[in-house]
Amino acid sequence: MRDVTRKIGLSLGADLCWPLCYEEIIRKLDPVVKIGGERVKFDVERVMIEPFDLNAPKRYDLVIDRLVHWYRTSREWIKKIIVMDGTYVFNNPWTFQSMEKQTSYCAMMKLGMPVPKTILVPPKEHEENPDLASTLERYARLFDLEELGESIGYPLFMKPYDGGAWIGVSKIDNVEELKKAYEESGRLIMHLQKAVDPHDFFVRCIGVGPQVRAVSYDPSAPQHDRYVVGEPDLSDDDLQVLRNSTLTVNSFFGWDFNSFEALRGTVDGIWHPIDFANACPDSQVTSLHYHFAWLVKAKIRWSLFCAATKRPMRLNLDWRPFYEIAEGNAPYREKLEAYGRVADEHFETERFEEFCDEHLANLDEVAWEYFGGDSAKGAFRKKVEAMYPEHEWDEYTDLFWTRVQSWREKEAQTTG
Repeated sequence: MRDVTRKIGLSLGADLCWPLCYEEIIRKLDPVVKIGGERVKFDVERVMIEPFDLNAPKRYDLVIDRLVHWYRTSREWIKKIIVMDGTYVFNNPWTFQSMEKQTSYCAMMKLGMPVPKTILVPPKEHEENPDLASTLERYARLFDLEELGESIGYPLFMKPYDGGAWIGVSKIDNVEELKKAYEESGRLIMHLQKAVDPHDFFVRCIGVGPQVRAVSYDPSAPQHDRYVVGEPDLSDDDLQVLRNSTLTVNSFFGWDFNSFEALRGTVDGIWHPIDFANACPDSQVTSLHYHFAWLVKAKIRWSLFCAATKRPMRLNLDWRPFYEIAEGNAPYREKLEAYGRVADEHFETERFEEFCDEHLANLDEVAWEYFGGDSAKGAFRKKVEAMYPEHEWDEYTDLFWTRVQSWREKEAQTTG
């Protein structure tokens, strides 16, 4: 049996806490996977930003990337290592770059997902450009913003067609607020989207490979309280709908790591997706706290599985299986279950679960012990110090530490 080492690169931005935890848990786990006639070990390394030769030899078998959505140098390096080296990367940089919220809305509406009524409006202001001025003079049609608002109904939300992190999002309750928000929107291209009102659950689902965690979400709260502590009180049926929905989006666009937001209407009891083009979502303990350990473990499982099995990077998207289901006459819930089966096939869910049972059976125990120790608390502290003023360091370190200990207590009760 041949000894080999798979090299995992972490392409990082402002990330501090999860990489430290990821590296330390893998070190403690020290996994050795016997697969395909090989004894596979793993080496984790931080990726440096530097000039790169397009013909440089392969360095990494897998890269977890946190930069391509905003840093172009790393984006182009990532494209190079996929095309030239066959490296597996979280996430597909081409779809990440081009499939913004507008595209994701259209695609999932095509599949029948109950996305609220959404209208894209031209920007209020335009850059100074002679060709653009001529084009708009000839072809831009005046529209009645008040009429658009009435056609959607209030309350509604105005939000950038490609934005994130709740930047530029406004809740609109009447025509005066709509006009004011549009006047202030500048050059941003905006969506007007009907609110799911009333609703009894707002959930953000985190998907890593075939792993999905549903978390109650409160966008009106401070950042450290938006992810609600504990598990949402949802039925198995609700959780299955959310899992199938999350994995449908992720497999459709080739995303390994993404979040899916949905609200359950109080009147119709239907989960309405509202925001699900969030590839590479927040991964910090300062946001996720109670749910942070789950994410770190999910990243470890999926990255080790992909690296050990030499999972090939899917370079092209194949939407035909989804569209063939969408064009059928089955009720939407049956279609969603069928989409989920396509997604499970894409993510090799059965093989992944068997891999974890055989090779990573002690991960939960190792991680549970780690998240109760000084090394984890030190990682939390580093992130807190990067985000908060000095007089709040102790307060917030203790807050996030306490919430992770609550998770450990719940895990002990569940497994004990």
